[in-house]
Amino acid sequence: MLLVDPGLFIGTASDLNDKPSLADAAITHILSVDSVDPGALLPEDSGYCSKWINVLDEAASDLLSHMDSCFLFIQEAVDGGGAALVHCQAGRSRSATIVTAYLMKRYQLGFAEAYQRLKSIKRDVQVNSGFEEQLCLYEAMHCEVDTSSPLYKQYRLTKITEKYPELQQVPREMFAADPAHSSSSEASYRCRKCRRTLFRSSSLLSHQVGEGPSAFGHKKSSNLTGGVQCTSYFIEPVQWMEQALLGVMDGQTSVNIFPLCSRSGAPR
Repeated sequence: MLLVDPGLFIGTASDLNDKPSLADAAITHILSVDSVDPGALLPEDSGYCSKWINVLDEAASDLLSHMDSCFLFIQEAVDGGGAALVHCQAGRSRSATIVTAYLMKRYQLGFAEAYQRLKSIKRDVQVNSGFEEQLCLYEAMHCEVDTSSPLYKQYRLTKITEKYPELQQVPREMFAADPAHSSSSEASYRCRKCRRTLFRSSSLLSHQVGEGPSAFGHKKSSNLTGGVQCTSYFIEPVQWMEQALLGVMDGQTSVNIFPLCSRSGAPR
């Protein structure tokens, strides 16, 4: 167990058995970032305020969504005059990710600087590639998990398709509200034929522009030339799509939760 910042320690699961060290460090809060329930190591009468993030040390695992709540948990310990221990099994990847995120948010540091600060204290930390990408995204969102941000929406869609490639039910929280049933001052996109409102500008997701129409030049009498221009919108799932995404086929549910493309939309 090592002191990283005033009131913040990083350690391993075995540190939970070292009651004298926990007492000497004035630990009041224990944050477990592990796939193993730490309850068995924490007696009910221990008096610790505890929080458990159940996550595997895998690149596809989601820690970004928990970074703000973990920051508040640690900050509660510090502001109350106590100290927080953040641990995983080995104290190298999952706990290091949360501690790095805390340093980034508390001191408004970039990922590289905060991570280097942690490594100067605990040289064996090594966050996995997926967590490193999440920390970089946390930096891009100014250390604030904004669930309405297109960056976050795109991240969530990517993580779900990575972790559950055969998922049979799209989490309902992934669907944006149907703009046809809500009022907003945002620019909206409608079907050119029936004029139904399809989605709002906040649902648009960024994407890399491909070859566009020129990719289909071999099907035309003459190849297309000129600059590449994207003709599609990529958006998050919207509530009116739910039945189509969860369509029943032969008694089984078929799902595609990749960002959908709409070519018929036009700004209002």
